Amino acid sequence: MVKIPPYLKKGDLIGVTCSSSKMELQAAEYAAGILDAWGYRVHLGITVGTSFHNFSAPDELRLEELQDMLDDPEIKAIVFGRGGYGMVCILDKLDFTRFRKHPKWLCGYSDVTALHAHIHQRYNIASLHTLMCSGITPATAENEYVHSLAAALKGKPYRYTTPSHTLNRAGKATGALVGGNLSMLANVSGSRSQVDTKGKILLLEDIGEYRYNIDRMMYNLKRAGWLDKLAGLVVGAFVDGKDTNTPFGQTEYEIIHNIVKDYGYPVCYGFPCGHQTENYALKLGLKHELKVGELKSILTCD
Repeated sequence: MVKIPPYLKKGDLIGVTCSSSKMELQAAEYAAGILDAWGYRVHLGITVGTSFHNFSAPDELRLEELQDMLDDPEIKAIVFGRGGYGMVCILDKLDFTRFRKHPKWLCGYSDVTALHAHIHQRYNIASLHTLMCSGITPATAENEYVHSLAAALKGKPYRYTTPSHTLNRAGKATGALVGGNLSMLANVSGSRSQVDTKGKILLLEDIGEYRYNIDRMMYNLKRAGWLDKLAGLVVGAFVDGKDTNTPFGQTEYEIIHNIVKDYGYPVCYGFPCGHQTENYALKLGLKHELKVGELKSILTCD
């Protein structure tokens, strides 16, 4: 049975760390101010506002800080600063002994997908696929997607709707929601972090990938068994896609459609999630209901 970390109450402490790529201190401080306005105390880690090549800090320091936040009983949630790259470099060195006994909400997406997959598969602990501090800006602070993070931290149920898409496959599915960034799922495929997707609803999104590479990663998931026995598939945003001099000939959604066309489960394209402003908070590991209809799709979680 899935372990659900305690939802937050006013006065609880949130830790902010950059376990992957670097982030500007001023941007993190603004996001921390919004979290503070929601009634939480915020601790900015030492990896916030620092840089080491593309990373926020060397592996050892990023590992030490994330480990400390996982172990600290006072910290009730970790909201990652941003994604980028670097989580997989430290993932196998993390000790989840204390975290398993006293789980807390881990909030992020993109590169954080590797961490989400690992704790779901290894320890069956729920987490939050949400925008990070980098997504909380003066332009977004009051929108419904930032507010969805606030609601998710409190444990509120949600019912998200999105218009129909021509490639959708209609139907109804119930199951735990898993997944996230396609590149990271392909990266952990075949490892001890690969998620058992049988009977679950899989979420996919990505950014800045060549279309032939999207095709290759989707074939990776198919050959590794990720797609065989799904309850349903939710396809979020695929933005800033690239093509070679000789075009691949399919859009990202068409590529995914081609890979999953022979399965029978419902598929929803264009769900507001991923590397864009429209990025709803989602409770990974928890039971969801997906309804894909002629006019709209609905994703619900109690």
